[in-house]
Amino acid sequence: MNTNMSKFVMQTLRYIGLSVLGMGLASAALPVSAQTWPAKPIHLIVGFAPGGGTDIVARALSVPMTAALGQSIVVENKAGAQGTIGAAFVASAKPDGHTLFVSSSVMFVAKGLFKNLPYDTFKDFVPVAFIARSPFAVLVKGDSNIASLDDLIAKSKASAGKLSLGNEGPRTFSGMIARLFNARSSAGANLVAYANVGQGTTDLMGGHVDAMVADLASTAPLVRQGKLRLLATTSAKRVPGWDSTPALAEKLPGFDMVGWFAVVAPTGTPAVAIERSNRDINAILADKEVADRIANIGPLVDSSMNVEAVGAFLRSESVRWQSIAKEIGVLPE
Repeated sequence: MNTNMSKFVMQTLRYIGLSVLGMGLASAALPVSAQTWPAKPIHLIVGFAPGGGTDIVARALSVPMTAALGQSIVVENKAGAQGTIGAAFVASAKPDGHTLFVSSSVMFVAKGLFKNLPYDTFKDFVPVAFIARSPFAVLVKGDSNIASLDDLIAKSKASAGKLSLGNEGPRTFSGMIARLFNARSSAGANLVAYANVGQGTTDLMGGHVDAMVADLASTAPLVRQGKLRLLATTSAKRVPGWDSTPALAEKLPGFDMVGWFAVVAPTGTPAVAIERSNRDINAILADKEVADRIANIGPLVDSSMNVEAVGAFLRSESVRWQSIAKEIGVLPE
């Protein structure tokens, strides 16, 4: 057995041991339904295509969740319409605790961007657990002559709107961040929308667009390979692990636009499934190996939120991003 496989086996056994110990201590106080859940594989739904930030995070969680819960975790991608197809699927799923949704922040922003969503964000879902905050990035091609954020702004202003800034469209996080960057820096970049991060980064590396705003989780490997250059992160402070890269707030005070990942479930899901999922996911994220694995692709793990705190956070973020949408003139349609 090689070293990597040995580490994987030992880590899995550790999660199983912790889970069994926790179940043993709590079983006397739990009802029968709590002792028998989960009774079958749990489907972890992702509203985006494989390879994106949400998918990467979901798959990073799936192995330790399988060990902790004692059932297979099946990651399913139901992509389309900025995550709303996946969300609608979960909203109509049987609320028995065996269908969970790995939500990106866009789900709770969509409430203020679309008039006719096929679900009600706060009536059809209940919070389960918070996973991580996910900074976005301002990127250029690895050999671009744009050397810094100041250089990008200066060249954009000088080009009178000809410098192109890729993003995923006005009703996405990257698109809203690109518009807010334009507004607050007066860069005046020409915003170019792409259907997904992959298409945008391919064009960026091919020299068909000058710069791009994209989530760090999806683009970190390309930055490490030297194919893309990171000019700034969209967080208020520098991102651990990327300490040499300035935060946009250093140039534009108050700029703090990060995405995040959370787990939600259809309304009506048994409390025991929600509480245990919260407890076990928090325990998994508190493990340094798991946290480091997720941080290595960009997102910053937060394992401190109970169910009530997750709900309060989701509501506050929905309000905040709706306010940002109004500031940049993105109205519901």
